[in-house]
Amino acid sequence: MSGTLTLVSGPSSGGKSRWAEHLAASSGRQVVYLATGPTLPDDPDWQHRLTLHRNRRPSSWQCREVGRHLAEALGELGSDQLGLVDSLGTWVTAGLDWDRDTWEEACGGLLVAIRDCEAPVVLVCEEVGWGVVPATKIGGLFRDRQGHLQQRLMALCTAAWLVLQGRAVDLLALSQPVPELPET
Repeated sequence: MSGTLTLVSGPSSGGKSRWAEHLAASSGRQVVYLATGPTLPDDPDWQHRLTLHRNRRPSSWQCREVGRHLAEALGELGSDQLGLVDSLGTWVTAGLDWDRDTWEEACGGLLVAIRDCEAPVVLVCEEVGWGVVPATKIGGLFRDRQGHLQQRLMALCTAAWLVLQGRAVDLLALSQPVPELPET
């Protein structure tokens, strides 16, 4: 299982974090939860969401607040561990102020870190842009960066799940890759 990537994606409140936690708990490995989101101590709604996540996790799991430093944190995992990353969306959000070159460099670093990681990784990803065009430029940037990065991550996957309405669907078993666009 070392060096493997499992993507768990889906809409908000569909059960993707619970499914990722189930996969991690079933692995038989020491789980290291890599939290990419901000702490936001003055936001009661965010604090409530964090509390729900914390209360679901077994006390034996380690938790590391990694924020933007996800690639570095993946490099610190040992071969006897499993990295559970929750979530890609908060990592993407943390880099929305980066210019295109900095963004591409960070994505490249993340892809290399996942590929070279000694531990298997379960990565939670939010599905965005399912029919609603964001009303703001930053919303469109988030949607595009998230979608493109998820497609790049899929190329590294050994497993991928779409979780919605409390159900998990095995994407690799039930899907075909979309052809690449020709270079222009």
